[in-house]
Amino acid sequence: MNQFIEQIIYGIQLGSIYALIALGYTMVYGIVKLINFAHGDILMMGAYFGLLSVTLLDIPFGLAIVLSMAVCAVIGMLIDIIAYKPLRNAPRISALITAIGVSLFLENIYRVMFGAETRKMVIPTSLTQTIAIGNIKISYVTLLTVFLTIICMVALQLVVKKTKVGKAMRAVSEDQQAARLMGVNVNLTISMTFALGSALAALGGVLYSVTYYQVEPYMGMMPGLKAFVAAVLGGIGIIPGAMFGGYALGLIENLAKAYVSSSWSNAIAFGILILILLFKPAGLFGKNVREKV
Repeated sequence: MNQFIEQIIYGIQLGSIYALIALGYTMVYGIVKLINFAHGDILMMGAYFGLLSVTLLDIPFGLAIVLSMAVCAVIGMLIDIIAYKPLRNAPRISALITAIGVSLFLENIYRVMFGAETRKMVIPTSLTQTIAIGNIKISYVTLLTVFLTIICMVALQLVVKKTKVGKAMRAVSEDQQAARLMGVNVNLTISMTFALGSALAALGGVLYSVTYYQVEPYMGMMPGLKAFVAAVLGGIGIIPGAMFGGYALGLIENLAKAYVSSSWSNAIAFGILILILLFKPAGLFGKNVREKV
């Protein structure tokens, strides 16, 4: 029983990381109907910026997280302006191919800059300790991951529901042309969406590197794909759905590793994607919308 509870706890930790990345996918898709496959590489960049901030700039770990999120937010806006903005009115397949190209570009430029070797994230010694609740041991890294994820999710909901930027995002998501006629700066709103999603992915990247002690150019590929599965599971374009999908996938993957086989965990994750697309393509929280042709 203790082992089962520990697996649930660490599944929640992994699900928190997936949820942070899935939020970026679902926010961008909700506004511009784009699957930003370069989003997983923002995770990788966030991990590298966090590592460089701690090792080269010698700043505290908490400040390194904030700096990494800020830098990745700016990079996310630049990616939108340079790569996606010229394709606003192009067919969706053009933007999709561009997203794959941006992903490959980021992975390989970081491989050239930093090499292919795996680096170890430097973290405070306090985070390596554990807390015991009965016979169950929980690491401080797990508590930090879950705590920061909940804080960011609550903050994101407040931004989307209570601020002018959030109202603009919802307006653009509903109807870009009508939002533009009402005075909303559509391009700026889309760029702000990329910035928020990229900041969350950077946080996910730092937490992922802290959890698995690895930073390398291709580290964002698999978490990015699984976060996409999480977004589809919950209903892509729906923020609560991305949160639920992230936690659900994290729990399923962790339990599969513990009680089935670690070699089957990826197959199970992508099998879920196939089943969702077959039986409920809109996701668990989504609704089928009819389009007039």
